[in-house]
Amino acid sequence: MNETGRNILGGPLSDTVAAKPQRKAKWRTVPGRTWFALRQSPIAMFGGIIVAFWIICALFAPWIAPFPPNKLDALLIAYPYPSAEHWLGVDNLGRDIVSRLLWGARTVLTVAPVAVLGAATLGIILGLLAGYRGGWIDALIMRIGDTLLAFPRIILYLIIIARFGASAFNIILVITFTAAPIIARIVRGVTLDVRNRDYVAAARMRGESTLYIMFVEILPSARGPLIVDLFLRLGYTTVTIGALGFLGVGLPPPDPDWGGMVKETYGMIFIWPHMTLFPAAAISSLVIGFNFLATGLQEMARDA
Repeated sequence: MNETGRNILGGPLSDTVAAKPQRKAKWRTVPGRTWFALRQSPIAMFGGIIVAFWIICALFAPWIAPFPPNKLDALLIAYPYPSAEHWLGVDNLGRDIVSRLLWGARTVLTVAPVAVLGAATLGIILGLLAGYRGGWIDALIMRIGDTLLAFPRIILYLIIIARFGASAFNIILVITFTAAPIIARIVRGVTLDVRNRDYVAAARMRGESTLYIMFVEILPSARGPLIVDLFLRLGYTTVTIGALGFLGVGLPPPDPDWGGMVKETYGMIFIWPHMTLFPAAAISSLVIGFNFLATGLQEMARDA
Protein backbone atom coordinates (compact mmCIF):
# COMPACT_ATOMS: atom_id res chain seq x y z
CA MET A 1 0.00 0.00 0.00
CA ASN A 2 1.32 3.49 -0.82
CA GLU A 3 0.92 6.80 1.03
CA THR A 4 -2.37 7.63 -0.66
CA GLY A 5 -4.04 4.69 0.99
CA ARG A 6 -4.31 2.64 -2.20
CA ASN A 7 -3.08 -0.92 -2.61
CA ILE A 8 -0.24 -1.96 -4.88
CA LEU A 9 -2.67 -2.87 -7.66
CA GLY A 10 -3.97 0.69 -7.78
CA GLY A 11 -7.39 -0.05 -6.27
CA PRO A 12 -8.69 1.51 -3.07
CA LEU A 13 -7.81 -0.19 0.20
CA SER A 14 -11.51 -0.85 0.91
CA ASP A 15 -11.68 -3.11 -2.16
CA THR A 16 -8.87 -5.26 -0.84
CA VAL A 17 -10.38 -5.49 2.61
CA ALA A 18 -13.82 -6.30 1.20
CA ALA A 19 -12.44 -9.07 -1.00
CA LYS A 20 -11.05 -11.13 1.87
CA PRO A 21 -14.35 -12.12 3.49
CA GLN A 22 -15.61 -13.23 0.08
CA ARG A 23 -12.69 -15.64 -0.33
CA LYS A 24 -13.27 -17.03 3.14
CA ALA A 25 -16.99 -17.40 2.51
CA LYS A 26 -16.24 -19.51 -0.53
CA TRP A 27 -14.70 -22.18 1.69
CA ARG A 28 -17.57 -22.00 4.14
CA THR A 29 -20.06 -23.38 1.67
CA VAL A 30 -20.91 -27.07 2.02
CA PRO A 31 -19.26 -28.16 -1.29
CA GLY A 32 -16.22 -26.01 -0.55
CA ARG A 33 -15.72 -27.39 2.95
CA THR A 34 -16.31 -30.95 1.77
CA TRP A 35 -13.71 -30.63 -1.01
CA PHE A 36 -11.28 -28.97 1.40
CA ALA A 37 -11.70 -31.89 3.83
CA LEU A 38 -11.05 -34.45 1.12
CA ARG A 39 -7.87 -32.68 0.05
CA GLN A 40 -6.56 -32.41 3.59
CA SER A 41 -7.34 -35.98 4.68
CA PRO A 42 -5.59 -38.92 2.96
CA ILE A 43 -8.16 -41.29 4.48
CA ALA A 44 -11.01 -39.29 3.01
CA MET A 45 -9.28 -39.13 -0.38
CA PHE A 46 -8.82 -42.90 -0.36
CA GLY A 47 -12.46 -43.39 0.56
CA GLY A 48 -13.53 -40.96 -2.15
CA ILE A 49 -11.53 -42.86 -4.75
CA ILE A 50 -13.23 -46.14 -3.77
CA VAL A 51 -16.71 -44.62 -3.90
CA ALA A 52 -15.95 -42.82 -7.17
CA PHE A 53 -14.72 -46.10 -8.69
CA TRP A 54 -18.00 -47.86 -7.93
CA ILE A 55 -20.05 -44.88 -9.07
CA ILE A 56 -18.24 -44.95 -12.43
CA CYS A 57 -18.79 -48.71 -12.65
CA ALA A 58 -22.50 -48.26 -11.94
CA LEU A 59 -22.95 -45.45 -14.46
CA PHE A 60 -21.12 -47.17 -17.31
CA ALA A 61 -22.06 -50.80 -16.56
CA PRO A 62 -24.07 -51.22 -19.80
CA TRP A 63 -21.00 -50.27 -21.84
CA ILE A 64 -18.09 -51.75 -19.86
CA ALA A 65 -19.65 -55.05 -18.71
CA PRO A 66 -18.14 -57.73 -20.97
CA PHE A 67 -21.28 -59.94 -20.88
CA PRO A 68 -24.98 -59.60 -20.03
CA PRO A 69 -25.30 -60.05 -16.26
CA ASN A 70 -27.77 -62.94 -16.49
CA LYS A 71 -26.24 -64.81 -19.42
CA LEU A 72 -25.85 -68.51 -18.56
CA ASP A 73 -23.08 -70.69 -19.96
CA ALA A 74 -23.26 -74.28 -18.72
CA LEU A 75 -19.99 -75.14 -20.48
CA LEU A 76 -18.06 -72.89 -18.09
CA ILE A 77 -19.31 -74.49 -14.89
CA ALA A 78 -16.69 -77.24 -15.11
CA TYR A 79 -13.88 -74.68 -14.98
CA PRO A 80 -15.24 -71.44 -13.50
CA TYR A 81 -11.92 -69.87 -12.47
CA PRO A 82 -10.67 -66.45 -13.69
CA SER A 83 -9.40 -66.45 -17.25
CA ALA A 84 -8.51 -64.02 -20.01
CA GLU A 85 -12.14 -63.94 -21.13
CA HIS A 86 -13.73 -63.95 -17.68
CA TRP A 87 -11.43 -61.81 -15.53
CA LEU A 88 -12.96 -62.86 -12.18
CA GLY A 89 -14.35 -66.17 -13.34
CA VAL A 90 -17.98 -67.24 -13.46
CA ASP A 91 -20.47 -68.29 -10.78
CA ASN A 92 -22.14 -71.64 -10.20
CA LEU A 93 -24.52 -71.02 -13.13
CA GLY A 94 -21.84 -69.90 -15.58
CA ARG A 95 -22.60 -66.16 -15.31
CA ASP A 96 -19.71 -63.72 -15.61
CA ILE A 97 -18.82 -62.33 -12.17
CA VAL A 98 -17.39 -59.03 -13.44
CA SER A 99 -20.60 -58.23 -15.29
CA ARG A 100 -22.75 -59.10 -12.30
CA LEU A 101 -20.61 -56.97 -9.98
CA LEU A 102 -20.89 -53.99 -12.32
CA TRP A 103 -24.66 -54.30 -12.63
CA GLY A 104 -24.96 -55.00 -8.92
CA ALA A 105 -23.23 -51.69 -8.23
CA ARG A 106 -26.09 -49.95 -10.03
CA THR A 107 -28.54 -51.60 -7.66
CA VAL A 108 -26.66 -50.71 -4.47
CA LEU A 109 -25.84 -47.16 -5.52
CA THR A 110 -29.45 -46.52 -6.46
CA VAL A 111 -31.26 -48.08 -3.51
CA ALA A 112 -28.86 -46.92 -0.77
CA PRO A 113 -28.75 -43.18 -1.64
CA VAL A 114 -32.52 -43.03 -2.25
CA ALA A 115 -33.20 -44.75 1.08
CA VAL A 116 -30.79 -42.49 2.97
CA LEU A 117 -32.19 -39.39 1.25
CA GLY A 118 -35.70 -40.42 2.25
CA ALA A 119 -34.60 -41.04 5.84
CA ALA A 120 -32.77 -37.70 5.95
CA THR A 121 -35.78 -35.79 4.61
CA LEU A 122 -38.18 -37.35 7.08
CA GLY A 123 -35.72 -37.16 9.96
CA ILE A 124 -34.90 -33.49 9.36
CA ILE A 125 -38.56 -32.49 9.26
CA LEU A 126 -39.41 -34.42 12.43
CA GLY A 127 -36.28 -33.29 14.26
CA LEU A 128 -36.85 -29.62 13.49
CA LEU A 129 -40.50 -29.85 14.46
CA ALA A 130 -39.78 -31.68 17.72
CA GLY A 131 -36.92 -29.40 18.76
CA TYR A 132 -38.51 -26.10 17.78
CA ARG A 133 -42.08 -26.72 18.94
CA GLY A 134 -41.30 -28.85 22.00
CA GLY A 135 -44.05 -29.89 24.38
CA TRP A 136 -46.42 -32.67 23.41
CA ILE A 137 -45.29 -32.55 19.77
CA ASP A 138 -41.72 -33.30 20.84
CA ALA A 139 -42.86 -36.10 23.15
CA LEU A 140 -45.09 -37.68 20.49
CA ILE A 141 -42.42 -37.65 17.77
CA MET A 142 -39.74 -39.04 20.09
CA ARG A 143 -41.97 -41.85 21.39
CA ILE A 144 -42.93 -42.88 17.86
CA GLY A 145 -39.23 -42.90 17.01
CA ASP A 146 -38.47 -45.06 20.06
CA THR A 147 -41.15 -47.51 18.95
CA LEU A 148 -39.66 -47.83 15.46
CA LEU A 149 -36.15 -48.23 16.86
CA ALA A 150 -37.37 -51.04 19.12
CA PHE A 151 -37.94 -53.19 16.03
CA PRO A 152 -34.77 -54.68 14.51
CA ARG A 153 -34.49 -53.59 10.91
CA ILE A 154 -34.37 -57.15 9.61
CA ILE A 155 -37.50 -58.18 11.55
CA LEU A 156 -39.41 -55.12 10.32
CA TYR A 157 -38.40 -55.85 6.76
CA LEU A 158 -39.47 -59.48 7.07
CA ILE A 159 -42.87 -58.32 8.30
CA ILE A 160 -43.26 -56.03 5.29
CA ILE A 161 -42.01 -58.78 2.93
CA ALA A 162 -44.62 -61.19 4.30
CA ARG A 163 -47.32 -58.63 3.53
CA PHE A 164 -46.18 -56.92 0.34
CA GLY A 165 -43.38 -59.05 -1.15
CA ALA A 166 -39.71 -58.36 -1.88
CA SER A 167 -38.85 -55.27 -3.90
CA ALA A 168 -36.44 -52.33 -3.99
CA PHE A 169 -39.27 -50.03 -2.91
CA ASN A 170 -39.87 -52.06 0.26
CA ILE A 171 -36.16 -51.97 1.11
CA ILE A 172 -36.20 -48.18 0.73
CA LEU A 173 -39.35 -47.98 2.83
CA VAL A 174 -37.89 -49.98 5.72
CA ILE A 175 -34.56 -48.13 5.73
CA THR A 176 -36.33 -44.78 5.59
CA PHE A 177 -38.55 -45.45 8.58
CA THR A 178 -35.86 -47.15 10.69
CA ALA A 179 -33.14 -44.55 10.04
CA ALA A 180 -35.31 -41.42 10.23
CA PRO A 181 -35.68 -41.49 14.06
CA ILE A 182 -31.88 -41.48 14.51
CA ILE A 183 -31.48 -38.52 12.15
CA ALA A 184 -34.39 -36.78 13.89
CA ARG A 185 -32.55 -37.06 17.21
CA ILE A 186 -29.46 -35.40 15.75
CA VAL A 187 -31.46 -32.51 14.30
CA ARG A 188 -33.57 -32.18 17.45
CA GLY A 189 -30.46 -31.87 19.62
CA VAL A 190 -29.05 -29.09 17.45
CA THR A 191 -32.44 -27.35 17.32
CA LEU A 192 -32.78 -27.36 21.10
CA ASP A 193 -29.32 -25.81 21.34
CA VAL A 194 -29.87 -22.94 18.89
CA ARG A 195 -33.59 -22.16 18.99
CA ASN A 196 -33.17 -19.46 21.66
CA ARG A 197 -30.11 -17.78 20.17
CA ASP A 198 -30.11 -14.15 19.12
CA TYR A 199 -30.32 -14.69 15.36
CA VAL A 200 -33.35 -16.95 15.78
CA ALA A 201 -35.00 -14.41 18.06
CA ALA A 202 -34.25 -11.70 15.48
CA ALA A 203 -35.97 -13.78 12.79
CA ARG A 204 -39.05 -14.05 14.98
CA MET A 205 -39.06 -10.29 15.55
CA ARG A 206 -38.88 -9.73 11.78
CA GLY A 207 -42.07 -11.78 11.49
CA GLU A 208 -40.51 -14.72 9.63
CA SER A 209 -42.60 -17.86 9.31
CA THR A 210 -41.95 -20.99 11.34
CA LEU A 211 -40.83 -22.88 8.24
CA TYR A 212 -38.35 -20.13 7.38
CA ILE A 213 -36.89 -20.12 10.89
CA MET A 214 -36.56 -23.90 11.01
CA PHE A 215 -35.09 -24.48 7.56
CA VAL A 216 -33.12 -21.27 6.97
CA GLU A 217 -32.03 -20.16 10.44
CA ILE A 218 -31.73 -23.43 12.39
CA LEU A 219 -31.07 -26.25 9.92
CA PRO A 220 -27.66 -24.92 8.67
CA SER A 221 -26.33 -25.34 12.21
CA ALA A 222 -26.91 -29.10 11.90
CA ARG A 223 -25.34 -29.61 8.49
CA GLY A 224 -21.92 -30.68 9.85
CA PRO A 225 -23.17 -33.59 11.99
CA LEU A 226 -25.74 -34.45 9.33
CA ILE A 227 -23.22 -34.79 6.50
CA VAL A 228 -21.00 -37.07 8.58
CA ASP A 229 -23.97 -39.17 9.68
CA LEU A 230 -25.32 -39.51 6.13
CA PHE A 231 -22.01 -40.88 4.83
CA LEU A 232 -21.89 -43.36 7.71
CA ARG A 233 -25.52 -44.26 7.06
CA LEU A 234 -24.75 -44.99 3.40
CA GLY A 235 -22.27 -47.58 4.65
CA TYR A 236 -24.81 -49.07 7.07
CA THR A 237 -27.40 -49.18 4.31
CA THR A 238 -24.99 -50.98 1.96
CA VAL A 239 -24.45 -53.62 4.64
CA THR A 240 -28.22 -53.89 5.20
CA ILE A 241 -28.90 -54.42 1.49
CA GLY A 242 -26.18 -57.08 1.37
CA ALA A 243 -27.52 -58.79 4.51
CA LEU A 244 -31.06 -58.87 3.13
CA GLY A 245 -29.80 -60.35 -0.11
CA PHE A 246 -27.81 -62.97 1.79
CA LEU A 247 -30.91 -63.92 3.77
CA GLY A 248 -32.80 -64.37 0.51
CA VAL A 249 -35.27 -61.54 1.14
CA GLY A 250 -33.49 -58.81 -0.82
CA LEU A 251 -34.03 -57.78 -4.40
CA PRO A 252 -35.89 -60.44 -6.38
CA PRO A 253 -33.86 -62.44 -8.94
CA PRO A 254 -32.55 -62.43 -11.56
CA ASP A 255 -31.36 -58.83 -10.99
CA PRO A 256 -27.73 -58.84 -9.78
CA ASP A 257 -27.45 -58.26 -6.03
CA TRP A 258 -24.11 -58.47 -4.22
CA GLY A 259 -25.68 -60.03 -1.13
CA GLY A 260 -27.61 -62.46 -3.30
CA MET A 261 -24.40 -63.40 -5.13
CA VAL A 262 -22.82 -64.34 -1.79
CA LYS A 263 -25.89 -66.35 -0.79
CA GLU A 264 -25.95 -68.32 -4.03
CA THR A 265 -22.32 -69.42 -3.75
CA TYR A 266 -21.30 -69.48 -0.07
CA GLY A 267 -21.87 -73.24 0.09
CA MET A 268 -19.02 -73.69 -2.42
CA ILE A 269 -16.53 -71.36 -0.76
CA PHE A 270 -14.06 -74.19 -0.10
CA ILE A 271 -14.31 -75.45 -3.68
CA TRP A 272 -14.59 -72.23 -5.72
CA PRO A 273 -13.86 -69.44 -3.21
CA HIS A 274 -13.71 -66.68 -5.82
CA MET A 275 -17.47 -66.91 -6.40
CA THR A 276 -18.15 -65.77 -2.82
CA LEU A 277 -15.10 -63.64 -2.05
CA PHE A 278 -15.41 -61.20 -4.95
CA PRO A 279 -18.99 -60.00 -4.20
CA ALA A 280 -18.19 -59.95 -0.46
CA ALA A 281 -15.13 -57.81 -1.21
CA ALA A 282 -17.28 -55.45 -3.29
CA ILE A 283 -19.65 -54.91 -0.35
CA SER A 284 -16.75 -54.39 2.06
CA SER A 285 -14.92 -51.96 -0.21
CA LEU A 286 -17.96 -49.72 -0.70
CA VAL A 287 -18.67 -49.68 3.05
CA ILE A 288 -15.02 -48.82 3.74
CA GLY A 289 -15.17 -46.02 1.19
CA PHE A 290 -18.20 -44.40 2.83
CA ASN A 291 -16.70 -44.82 6.31
CA PHE A 292 -13.39 -43.25 5.26
CA LEU A 293 -15.26 -40.29 3.77
CA ALA A 294 -17.12 -39.84 7.06
CA THR A 295 -13.83 -40.04 8.98
CA GLY A 296 -12.35 -37.27 6.84
CA LEU A 297 -15.35 -35.04 7.48
CA GLN A 298 -15.09 -35.69 11.21
CA GLU A 299 -11.45 -34.62 11.09
CA MET A 300 -12.49 -31.42 9.35
CA ALA A 301 -15.10 -30.74 12.04
CA ARG A 302 -12.53 -31.21 14.81
CA ASP A 303 -9.98 -28.94 13.11
CA ALA A 304 -12.51 -26.20 12.30
